[in-house]
Amino acid sequence: MSTSRPNARGRSPSRSGRGRNASSGTSTRARASTSTGTSTSARTNPSAGPGGIIARRAARSPAFREKLRQMALDLQPLVQVTTGHVHPSFPRTLLSFWLLTEPELDEMARFYHQRTPGPHSAKYPCPITWGPNLTLDEKRRKIGKFIGLRGCLTPIAVRSSPPKPVGPSAALRPSWFKTEEQIEEDARKARVAADEDDAMKKKLHWYV
Repeated sequence: MSTSRPNARGRSPSRSGRGRNASSGTSTRARASTSTGTSTSARTNPSAGPGGIIARRAARSPAFREKLRQMALDLQPLVQVTTGHVHPSFPRTLLSFWLLTEPELDEMARFYHQRTPGPHSAKYPCPITWGPNLTLDEKRRKIGKFIGLRGCLTPIAVRSSPPKPVGPSAALRPSWFKTEEQIEEDARKARVAADEDDAMKKKLHWYV
């Protein structure tokens, strides 16, 4: 038969001690679990948090900080004219636009009636043409133009013409005709000859 007496609160000392030990053990395990989770998160994603790599680099480089701000800009979704739905892959930020894959670009062109010309293709603000031999960069540029991004207009190819020859051609050139290079070469030879004559006159001055 137990001889322990209950205390003023009606609890035996042994049970109270076990309760305190249990609660202490629970809080210790909770703190250990929290610290372990925090350290694990820091190890798996070292760039996260205010002291991460991205935050430190942004603090040192204003240009990098400005680029981060630009990549975080929100894009307004474009709806399909027939259903009013938005494509699931529609980029919500500028960064998401640059991360679109080629299959996603093709699917967006099909979803918004731009891949195959049809009665709904011209109902969008900036319709585009979609060919079978487009590169990934061309598809991204066309989708960017379609959703209204600046800087995605079709580049204009400037064809540079070869320089026109100065003077008549070699076949029609008379024997006395000289090119600009030949004239410069003759002038250089004349200067060299004049310098040699002056040097010879100075040497023979004492003998004349």
